[in-house]
Amino acid sequence: MLETLNLVILIAAGLVAVSVFTSLVSFRVGAPLLLVFLLVGIAAGEDGPGGIAFSDARAAYFIGSIALAIILFDSGFRTRLSTFRLAAAPALVLATLGVGITSAVVGTAAHLLFDWSWVEGLLLGAIVGSTDAAAVFFLLRVGGVHLREMISATLEVESGSNDPMAIFLTMTLVSMITAGALDFDSGTAGGLALQFVQQMGIGLAAGLAGGYAIVQLVNRVNLEPALYPIVVLALALALSGATSLAGGSGFLAVYVAGITCGNVRIRQQPALKNFQGGMTWLGQIGMFVTLGLLATPSQFGDVALPGLVLAAVLIFVARPVAVWLCLLPFGFTRAEIAFVSWVGLRGAVSILLAILPLIAGLPNAQAIFNVTFLIVLTSLVLQGWTIRPMAKWLKLIVPARRGPVERIELELPGGLDHEIVCYTVHPASAVARGARIPRWARPTLILRDGKTIRLQKAGRPEAGDRVYILTNARQVPVLDALFAGAPEDEHDPALFGDFPLDPATRIADVGAAYGFRVERRDAELTLKQVMERELGDDIEPTDRVPYGDIDLVVRDINDDHGITAVGLAVEHVEPEEPVLPFFFSRQDLGKVSRRAMNKVKMRRARKKVTARRLSSFDTPRKDAAPDGPTEPGTAAKPDQVPDDTTRRSQP
Repeated sequence: MLETLNLVILIAAGLVAVSVFTSLVSFRVGAPLLLVFLLVGIAAGEDGPGGIAFSDARAAYFIGSIALAIILFDSGFRTRLSTFRLAAAPALVLATLGVGITSAVVGTAAHLLFDWSWVEGLLLGAIVGSTDAAAVFFLLRVGGVHLREMISATLEVESGSNDPMAIFLTMTLVSMITAGALDFDSGTAGGLALQFVQQMGIGLAAGLAGGYAIVQLVNRVNLEPALYPIVVLALALALSGATSLAGGSGFLAVYVAGITCGNVRIRQQPALKNFQGGMTWLGQIGMFVTLGLLATPSQFGDVALPGLVLAAVLIFVARPVAVWLCLLPFGFTRAEIAFVSWVGLRGAVSILLAILPLIAGLPNAQAIFNVTFLIVLTSLVLQGWTIRPMAKWLKLIVPARRGPVERIELELPGGLDHEIVCYTVHPASAVARGARIPRWARPTLILRDGKTIRLQKAGRPEAGDRVYILTNARQVPVLDALFAGAPEDEHDPALFGDFPLDPATRIADVGAAYGFRVERRDAELTLKQVMERELGDDIEPTDRVPYGDIDLVVRDINDDHGITAVGLAVEHVEPEEPVLPFFFSRQDLGKVSRRAMNKVKMRRARKKVTARRLSSFDTPRKDAAPDGPTEPGTAAKPDQVPDDTTRRSQP
């Protein structure tokens, strides 16, 4: 017994260590890291060199469920409330209606390809209907791809909130197949809708109440500092389980609780972020490696061809159609819709849901699991490996708003409003160039060349110094901007323009100085007002506003996406956008509809003109001679018999 236990510990710890070290290879070759974790599990499985026979589906589902709850709580904890508000509407439509459309299209294809019943086909569609939160969060936050905030926020919120919809559909369809109810009717649809509202409503309410309770409890109870992260994570997992027992969505509850806890002041917040970051990595490794162990690649040959066809249907048909229909009302551009549809990675959540048919003992459970695994592998290889090239091709990558910053946060015992922040002065930072530290931030210590220097003798901070500052926690982002290095391509004229300008300058003054014509209605407007009028709310650095022969360029923005620095490019640059055959945006459809309406109006106008001309031929004039033969000796007057010229002159 003890030998077996020690062997299990050895194997589990060894697989985790191997997965961590293989991440070094992943970063070098650019492979999706989660794919590497999955391949480590496959290699250690019974068909791989490791030869470990693991077939306990219940244990795999248990491990995966705990890991997913940890990942979702940390994802919500790191999601800013402003980000959620920015993308809540489109992301939630994708998380509900989008999952339903994707499941329906994939389910129809599975029904035709595998000759399964409709319910079994829809079950497979529901299993692969949601994007994987772990994969998307890793690519957006660790992969170093800087996107427009609207796009990244939509992807983050969607991936964190669409799992409950897929889980609900999967469990419902498994229950229907188990009970032998293979037909849908109005009563069944109504019951499913009511059950969905119940689960989502209970999950949302429990998440808000549970998150508030966690914050209040942690802020009011004095514990050892090392215990706070453990208590918070334990309470989050307890909330997930209690919500599920109450008939709600535990995963939705834990995600909402994470958002609630992460957007208020909570004790030991820096320690919580570090601890949860490590637990999230451990959860991802454990979940992917365990699911890789459960796979049997030798069985994939039986479903390889239809499985790959189904993966192509999901990637190139189902996901794009669902995203296009869901995002069309929200004003996304054609390139943005295309990118969101491409970042529909399937991962551990899909494999985790594919275990449910195995646990329930459904007839085609093993085939469903193998097909799901093939779809996940295809998605991680094809989509995960091409996220950055796709974003670059669609011209959606924006420069980083802030350069590298090295910061350590130390919370003061018993205090929630103040903390000590340690910065390493970057050589290209504003502080290193002579900028003053604000008066509300109090430097307490400077380490230079490994020695402590008194503030009175240290003088201005130098590159490489470690500066310890006592400050209000809400002001940390301001200090980050002072101590951060310069962003890449900060002074590239092709990106930010040839000359920096003050956003408060009147555009008429700039036009007089640089020799371009200003419209009369814009004469009293500032550069900021003109640019915000043209760009709307979604403003990012390097956005351009053409004005005559020049371009006004956004050089920098604040947290509310207000323009704080403007550049002027002396030559207008026409943006080159890739030509996409699909993903028509609302603007594109508006142009098409206006053209169609203009054509209809032109046809109606032509018909009216033609009708008037024809009526002029058929209607006799009042002074015209009556029909019939004329009397002998009389002749018609010229004006009584209109010739062709007279006819053409009539209205």
